[in-house]
Amino acid sequence: MSVSVHLQQPLAERLRPRNLGEVIGQQHLIGEGLALRLAFESGQPHSCILWGPPGVGKTTIARLMADAFDAQFISISAVLGGVKDIREAVEKAQAALEGLQPQRTIVFVDEVHRFNKSQQDAFLPHVESGLFTFIGATTENPSFEVNSALLSRAAVYVLQALNEADLKQIVQRALEIRAIAPLEVDAEQRLIAYADGDARRLLNTLETLAVAAQREKLESISDAWLLKVLGERMRRYDKGGEQFYDTISALHKSVRGSDPDAALYWFTRMLDGGADPRYMARRLIRMAAEDIGLADPRALRLALDAAEVYERLGSPEGELALAECVIYLAVAAKSNAVYKAFNEAKAWVKKDGTRPVPMHLRNAPTQLMKTLDYGKGYRYAHDEEGGFAAGENYLPEGMPAPGFYRPVDRGLEMKIAEKMANLREINRARGAK
Repeated sequence: MSVSVHLQQPLAERLRPRNLGEVIGQQHLIGEGLALRLAFESGQPHSCILWGPPGVGKTTIARLMADAFDAQFISISAVLGGVKDIREAVEKAQAALEGLQPQRTIVFVDEVHRFNKSQQDAFLPHVESGLFTFIGATTENPSFEVNSALLSRAAVYVLQALNEADLKQIVQRALEIRAIAPLEVDAEQRLIAYADGDARRLLNTLETLAVAAQREKLESISDAWLLKVLGERMRRYDKGGEQFYDTISALHKSVRGSDPDAALYWFTRMLDGGADPRYMARRLIRMAAEDIGLADPRALRLALDAAEVYERLGSPEGELALAECVIYLAVAAKSNAVYKAFNEAKAWVKKDGTRPVPMHLRNAPTQLMKTLDYGKGYRYAHDEEGGFAAGENYLPEGMPAPGFYRPVDRGLEMKIAEKMANLREINRARGAK
C-alpha cells in the first residue's frame, strides 16, 4: 500500500472538519436540535466560552462558527499574546465592519484563563457594542478563571474528552486519505489508550508513525513496531515504563483487592505520568459501580462528588478529593453482585424471545385498553400489608425466576439478602402466582 505523507500540511489540518457534520464527538452539543447546533443554525453568532480538556475540538468549533456566519476569524493565544494583540483585533474588527462589504468578526482567545483580569476586561466594551463576537477556549473551570462580567455575556459550552469510538473514527479518516499504513488491532488499541480522549495527541502520533513507516516501507503497523518507534514517548507519558492501561489495571485491581496503599501508589503513579485527572475520576466511578455496588452505595456518591470537586478546583487541589475517593473505595466492602446481575440479564434478554408484558402489569390510559383488560388484576403494593403484594408475579408468563441478583454477605448487601429471603418466605406462604 502506498501511503501519502504531506510534510507541508500537518495531518490535523488535512483532517480538520469543514462543516459541523464532520465534527467527531461533542454530539451532546452539536446533535440535531441541541444547543450548539441551534446556535449555528440561528444565523446570529453569540459570545461563548468553550470549556473542555485539550484536543477535543474547541478551536475547530470556533473556526466553523466563523465560516457559518461568514465572519472574519481572529485568533489570539492568551499564552503568547497581550493587550497589543487585543488592540489589533479591535482595529481589524472595526475595519471589517466599515469596509465596502461589511463583515462580522469573531475573536477567538485560546487558553483565555491565562489572561489576567484587566486583559479580560479589555474585551467587554467591544462585546457589548457588538463590534465582534467573543469566543474563549479554556481547559479550566470558567467559573473561577473568567471574569464574572465577561462570563455573564457569554454562553458556556462544556466539551467532553473523545471516547474510544470517536478516536477510532479519526484513525479511520486518516486511513481513508492514505495518510498512514493500516494498523493491526493491538496497535490501534494502544494508540487510542495513549491518546486518552485527545484528538490532537492522536493525530500528532499518527503523523510520527506515518513518516517512520514510509521510511521503512512498511505495509502495516504492528503493536511491536509501534512500541519500538514510540517507546521513549510512551515512557515519558508513564514514567515507570509501564504501559498506560497496565497501570490503570493495577489501580483497579488494588482497589478491588482492598489495599489502600497500593491503590494510592498506582493512582499517584498515573498522575505523575501525565494521566488526565478527569479520566481517573471516570475510572473511579466505574470501580464504585462494578466492585462495590450495593455493599456500600455511598461509594458511588463519593466518586461522583470527587469528580465534581476536581471540576471545581482543578489541579493540584482537586486531586486530593480523588485520592480520598481512591482510599475509600479500597477500604469499602466489596460486591460485584450488581455487575454480575446486569451482565446475566443482558445475556438472557439477548438469547431469549420477546415475551409479552402480562396484562395485569400493562398501562391502561384509555377506556379501550381497560376494556381489553389492560391493568386488570394489578395489586397496588402500597395498599397491601407491609407495602408488599405477597404472591404477586412481575415476570412474563412462563418465565422462571432467573435469580440474576445474588447479594454477597458483606456490607449493606447482608441486610438486602436478609430482606429478600424474608420476602421470598412471605411469597411461599401466600403461594406465588
